Amino acid sequence: MRILVTGGAGFIGSNFIRHILSNYPDYHVTNLDKLTYCGNLQNLKDVDGRTNYAFVRGDIADSGVVEKAMAEVDCVINFAAETHVDRSIMSATEFITTDVNGTYMLLEAAKVQKMRRFLQISTDEVYGSISGAAAKEEDRFNPSNPYSATKAGAELIARSYFITHDLPVIILRPSNNFGPYQYPEKFIPLFITNALMDTPLPLYGDGKNVRDWLYVEDACAAIDLVLHKGEPGEAYNISGENKRTNIDVARLILKELGKPEELITLVKDRPGHDRRYSIDGSKVERLGFDRKTEFGSALKKTIEWYTKNTAWWQDIKSGEFKNYYKKQYGERHG
Repeated sequence: MRILVTGGAGFIGSNFIRHILSNYPDYHVTNLDKLTYCGNLQNLKDVDGRTNYAFVRGDIADSGVVEKAMAEVDCVINFAAETHVDRSIMSATEFITTDVNGTYMLLEAAKVQKMRRFLQISTDEVYGSISGAAAKEEDRFNPSNPYSATKAGAELIARSYFITHDLPVIILRPSNNFGPYQYPEKFIPLFITNALMDTPLPLYGDGKNVRDWLYVEDACAAIDLVLHKGEPGEAYNISGENKRTNIDVARLILKELGKPEELITLVKDRPGHDRRYSIDGSKVERLGFDRKTEFGSALKKTIEWYTKNTAWWQDIKSGEFKNYYKKQYGERHG
């Protein structure tokens, strides 16, 4: 199988490429990535040079780049997206360009090339805040911020290509991923790296927002399963079955690192902050998905990775991220 992975230099994309190359040595993977601020080829240093792996630098919103990259592949898995909610609140322009228009460009090229599979990686955030039972795949969208709205828009466009053009589109909606190589603007790596630096952990609101945490290796296994066994036209929730408040996760990180809870600092809540995410993952489980990593052990593995790979995240924190972080949380947190 010849697979085009878009956004493969990012967090989930790089972990997925590593997963595929480890489990399917006869597959060929082409990684198409624009290398924005959170795209990092160091994430794939260990696979660079393999004969069944190729990297192409380019923008999924560029039709010429997309058509060329897609000419030699059978399947497309679209991880490429702007994903950080806080940044989407500051400016949604890049989110609309990449998440919506970029997905459209991929779909157009995939239609011409007659792809065997087109996997659109979405998010549980398209359902918005869930106060009651877990959201199922057929439930309506209720996005609360520009990021989740653009992901919902990308889904709708992708599904329309299945209905109108018979393109074999499959949607995946994973819950909050965490693990190695995650850019440290996101909650868990931000709090781990800040704790390692003995700097405050900026926690929005009262810290009681609930997220469902999914270890990235389990997410990759689920995507792999859907790639091979999923039904075109269907959507699949991928739940971590690990619902915890943000403040509880922060305390677990500090406890594991032997740091004082006084590092937790409540900051003004962000606009449109979803209170609780919850999705029903039984559909993908019926397909055969089985989580391998318990939350506690996954969190320890993640903390160990950031502890051992300080150069990776220190380079990031001393660059573009430093100015963004201070603008978002204030000088005392930076």
